[in-house]
Amino acid sequence: METTFNLKHIIDQIVKEKGIDRDIVVEALEQAVLSAANKKYRNTRDLEAHYNPEVGEVELFEFVTVVDEVMDSYKEIDLEEAREIDPDVEVGDSLGMKMDASGFTRIAAQTAKQVIIQKVREAERETIFNEFKDRIGELINGVVRRFEKGDLVVDLGRAEALLSNKEQAPREVYRQGDRIKALIMDIRMTPKGPQIILSRTHPGVLAKLFEAEVPEIAEGIVEIKSVVREPGSRSKIAVYSHDSDVDPVGACVGMRGSRVQNVVSELRGEKIDIIPWSEDPARFACNALQPAAVSKVYIDEENKALEIIVADDQLSLAIGKKGQNVRLAAKLTGWRIDIKSETRAAEAELLEFSSYDGATEEAPQEPVEESEAQPLEQGEE
Repeated sequence: METTFNLKHIIDQIVKEKGIDRDIVVEALEQAVLSAANKKYRNTRDLEAHYNPEVGEVELFEFVTVVDEVMDSYKEIDLEEAREIDPDVEVGDSLGMKMDASGFTRIAAQTAKQVIIQKVREAERETIFNEFKDRIGELINGVVRRFEKGDLVVDLGRAEALLSNKEQAPREVYRQGDRIKALIMDIRMTPKGPQIILSRTHPGVLAKLFEAEVPEIAEGIVEIKSVVREPGSRSKIAVYSHDSDVDPVGACVGMRGSRVQNVVSELRGEKIDIIPWSEDPARFACNALQPAAVSKVYIDEENKALEIIVADDQLSLAIGKKGQNVRLAAKLTGWRIDIKSETRAAEAELLEFSSYDGATEEAPQEPVEESEAQPLEQGEE
C-alpha cells in the first residue's frame, strides 16, 4: 500500500505545488509505464496503460485481435482461447487483457520522473503563455534581474520578460533589483518557452498610467482619444469628457497637479501636455499647439492639411525646440500642420494680391527661414 499512497501523494503534490492540471500528470505516468513496457517487449505488442485512481496505480493492458488462425502470436489470439477469457467474443473483436505491471514499477518511476519534469515544464510554459496573451496592453510591475547586451530581463514573478534597449526610454538607468513598471507589448512562444516583450516607450504606457491615476478615466467618464510621445522628453494626450459637468483636463491634472505629477514622476520627468479633444480639426489643432496661442487657421480638408497663423512672438513657442511641439501636434491630430507667423503670412498674402493685380514680373520673395516655418507631415520623425 506504500507504493499506492506514494503515487497518489506525488500526483497531489505536483498538482498543488506546480499548479499543473491533474490530467497532465496522470497522462505522464501512463506514458512512463507504457514506454517502459514497449521497451521491454520491443514494441511487438499492442499495449495501453491507464491510471486507476481507486487503487492509485497505473494498470497495463495488452490488446489482441480474435482470429480463426493466428499469424502473429503477439497481437492475435484464436477464437477458442479467446472464449476461455470472454465467452461472448467473436472473430474480429479486440480483446483486452490486464498484465502484471509490477515489473515496470522501478523503470516506470525513473521514466515518469523525466516525463513529468518535461510535462510540467511544457504545462507551465503553456499556462504562462495563456495568462499573458490576455494581458497584452496592460501595465505590469517587475524587478530587474539581469542585463543582456543592453536589454533588461525583468522578473514578473511567474515568468521573466524582456525590455529591449530600444523600448527603454532615453536617460532611464536601472540597476539589478530595481522595481520597474512597463507595458506588455507582445508574447511569443519560442523553443525556450514564452517570451514576454515589454515597453517603456509605447504611448500605451502613458495612457495606462493616467487610467490608474484618474478614476474618471477608469470609469469611462473621461476618454483618452489620442496619445503621442517622444519618450523621455515630451508627450501630448488628448482627452474628452462624456459628462458636461466633468472637465477632462482638470480631472487628469488633479488637485494641485497631483495626478499628472505622479505620471510625470513615473516617466522620470517627461513633460506632458494634456489637451482637450475636439471633433473640429481647427479647434483641436489650436489646443494641440498649446502653450502657443493661435491667431488664424486655414483648413484644406481634401489634403487633410492645416495652415496655422500665430503672432510673431508665438512662432518659436508653437514650433517648439527642434520642431517638437508642432511635430507632436501633427501626430496627435492626424493632420499636416504648416505654421506661419503673422508677418510672413501678410507678406505672402501681399505677394499673392500683387500677382493677381497684374504684375508682369513675379515679385521677389525672401526665403523662409527653417526656424520660422516648418510644414510637417503626420508621423514624421
